[in-house]
Amino acid sequence: MKHNVIVRILSISLLLILGTLTTFSQQSGKISGKVTDSKSGETLIGLTVKITGATLGASTDIEGRYTLGNLNPGKYSLSFSYIGYQAKNITDIEVLAGKTTTLDVIMEEASSLALEEVVITATVRQESISALYAQQKNSISISSGITSELIRRTPDRNTSEVLKRVSGASIQDNKFVIIRGLADRYNSSILNNAVLPSSEPDRKAFSFDIIPANLIDRIVVNKTASADLPGDFAGGVIQVITRDVPEENFLNASVSFGYNNQSTFKDFTSNARNKYDFLGFDDGSRKLPAGFPGSFQAYNPLSNADKAKYSVQVKNSYPEVSQMAIPNQNHQLTWGKRKELKNGASFGNVVSLSYRNSQNRAFAERRDYEFSGTPFYEYSENISKYSNNLGALANFAYIKGGNKIAFKNMYNRSFEDNYTARTGFTTDNIQDVRVNNSDLTTKSLLNSQLEGEHQLGKKQVKLTWNLNYARVERDQPDQRSMDYRRSLGTQEPFRLIDRNTRRLFSNLEEDTYGAQAAVSIPVKLFEKQSTFKIGALKQFKQRDFNARIFNYIFVGPSVFEKSYTSLPKDEIFAPANINENGFILSEFTNNTDSYDANSDLNAGFLMMDNKFGEKFRISYGARFEQFAQTLNAIDFSGQAIAAKQDNFDVLPSANLTYSLNAKSNIRLSGSQTVSRPEFRELALFNYYDFISQTSVTGNPNLKRAKIFNGDLRYELYPSAGETFTVSAFYKNFNDPIEQRVNSNSTPVVRGINYLNADQATSLGVELDVRKKLSFLGDKAWLNNLTAFANASYIDSKVKGVGIDRPLQGQSPYLVNAGLQYFSPKTALTFTSVYNRIGQRIFLVGYQGYSDIYENARDVLDFQVSKRVLKSQAEIKLNIGDVLNQSTVFYQNNTGDSKMAYDGAGIDRLINSYKLGSNVSLSFSYNLGLGNNKK
Repeated sequence: MKHNVIVRILSISLLLILGTLTTFSQQSGKISGKVTDSKSGETLIGLTVKITGATLGASTDIEGRYTLGNLNPGKYSLSFSYIGYQAKNITDIEVLAGKTTTLDVIMEEASSLALEEVVITATVRQESISALYAQQKNSISISSGITSELIRRTPDRNTSEVLKRVSGASIQDNKFVIIRGLADRYNSSILNNAVLPSSEPDRKAFSFDIIPANLIDRIVVNKTASADLPGDFAGGVIQVITRDVPEENFLNASVSFGYNNQSTFKDFTSNARNKYDFLGFDDGSRKLPAGFPGSFQAYNPLSNADKAKYSVQVKNSYPEVSQMAIPNQNHQLTWGKRKELKNGASFGNVVSLSYRNSQNRAFAERRDYEFSGTPFYEYSENISKYSNNLGALANFAYIKGGNKIAFKNMYNRSFEDNYTARTGFTTDNIQDVRVNNSDLTTKSLLNSQLEGEHQLGKKQVKLTWNLNYARVERDQPDQRSMDYRRSLGTQEPFRLIDRNTRRLFSNLEEDTYGAQAAVSIPVKLFEKQSTFKIGALKQFKQRDFNARIFNYIFVGPSVFEKSYTSLPKDEIFAPANINENGFILSEFTNNTDSYDANSDLNAGFLMMDNKFGEKFRISYGARFEQFAQTLNAIDFSGQAIAAKQDNFDVLPSANLTYSLNAKSNIRLSGSQTVSRPEFRELALFNYYDFISQTSVTGNPNLKRAKIFNGDLRYELYPSAGETFTVSAFYKNFNDPIEQRVNSNSTPVVRGINYLNADQATSLGVELDVRKKLSFLGDKAWLNNLTAFANASYIDSKVKGVGIDRPLQGQSPYLVNAGLQYFSPKTALTFTSVYNRIGQRIFLVGYQGYSDIYENARDVLDFQVSKRVLKSQAEIKLNIGDVLNQSTVFYQNNTGDSKMAYDGAGIDRLINSYKLGSNVSLSFSYNLGLGNNKK
């Protein structure tokens, strides 16, 4: 296959590049890090760093970072001094040839002028531990996070895998984040300093698997609101900060191949691939041909002869091909460069290219039921999933003293074709069924940001700003289905049901324009340093969507109909059979199958961050959001309609922290947030899913949900890298949005729409523990072994007349647990991770048709990695989803309160499938490219 040749060429090229670059000499080393205030966590700008006994020095920049370069290998001592703070000396800092030694430092405020002359002395190890404490404790809100240093010690390859390690977070479909068991519609995502658009145009969700883990500087999951965060969330705000100016020059290449136990080296069936599919681009041959009538109003009035003339131009893409599924692939090349300029400034960039490809098979069962509980149909499905992902990231930044300007870009393109071969029977008209369906979707996301940070004057006034643009595209160039049936249990030939043999062509384009700015002003309040922050944001979105839907009908003489409709799927729509005496395409596009929409968000906020004495800290403020949303469409009668939202919300928030001691806090938080309907949820567009036999329609009358959030948390940081936190939270939802099955629908086509429930509540507790096991004995290996676990239990209730059920999408519990072993001496890492998410309502039913649940499943992953070639290379072995348990959707038939799945013989199985276990082997090589001199 063509993409195999490309991968071989890429691999050989990478090896040649690495072989060439190993000639670079690496004699000198560096010391770099970040300096922060011990109590506020704020970075200190313009602080002086000097090497003891030498004239060489540096000042911290706008991010509080410093770099001392061109150092000969050896041990050094550094002095840190800043007005109003006690000076600090750090000893025993070891510099290695060609390496960067990271040293983050915290500074203590001087309580008097006399104390400013006192010098604190600490070793590099003591200071590193103290800096980690400060980072963990000084967040103003209840949050969980992970830094680049910890990420480097994990087996994680992308951001979704990293997020599995965050307390209260879990991952759905290996890419969508779930916070506190809530559906993804209740989360917001921020990349660097800009709110991300959804990567999934039909839902509010972001596919975090598209961001490689080694490009992350830090991730913070905010579980409570503050005025400077978006107001549209209830679960969490996920902030992902990517790297821009690296600490040292590098070139990193990784190559990975994987094996799936039910797919790799086995027959893989689909329709034919086009020449650019392996890159994620359709070559255009699947689209309606040039010259084809541009609308259903132009096509439908044509004669059968004219329709046949256009129908024969549409490519016959139904013939199957069967090939061997090749191993899954995941390759990445990343280049980072830092240049120290003569004027004391620095310029840096991080550029990355990534490519993934997989060919996996899934085996599924599918049923639906009449009111009596008798299966209406029973199907077995063989699903071939062909997918690839092409990604690029390019970040550039210029830093000089108290100023930083960065230009950050990310592009991702995904291609996914799910080809389903279905066999089974229906009991309504007593038929054997054979259905083939190709659901091909291409999606792309472009995100560009120009941002700045500036220190104004000598009073540490800080200005941040961001201009951003994003474009989302989603194409279904030719979704195809083919439906053959015969009388149940007979040997009659299967005949085509032409009304069920459809082709859909759809296109969605969405542009987002944003701008925001904020100013932080230090103020003295109650004789303590406080911060006043004010800011504003504007975000405008524009979406255009259109779809055209056709089916094949036989228009020839009825005497020939049986002979035509019994032709096999590879022949039936051959050009010779497309004419006015055979098949033609009949269009049944509706007025509702296109719409345009826009939204305009204007927001501002005011907040204060105050300290009271040595123990109390409170951050409080309000966010003001004016949100206008309009969706323009045409209804079934041809009348223009507009779904509109126009709301002004005042969203107050407060976060109180009481510091019990240097290692523990108690936090209390309260806030008001909202959850707004997405464009797709408002649109009357009726999307028919051939696989699930459901028809999804939006609701232009949806209202936004209002949510009150309350949190209480105790947190303890016993030693570096160890945590113990326990939290309780309460949420009250007014008008939550849910997906429900339409009570007028039948198993032939289950209608699904969006409705507001009256009210819901969610009450939960969280526990997060990370602990080294050295306390179990005086063994070196125990000191290298860390256990971690986070668990949540949530009780949610929807309130209304005759309603007693959990909130749709809310899991009653979730568990993440694992062990990690890391040996600095052998450079060996072993990690095992367990994950389980409790059963949750997938679709809300109605009287006589029970809610459909997604069952809990156990997921167990392992990884072993070893650094080789003087720690510049790493070999990783990953074993994913070892247990390979079925994903099950079901209706509870026993009435028990736990709603757990009791098996197909007891509960009603709706759908189940297995994706297989995965084994992958990867090799990465990180080459330092030397340190540029000024």
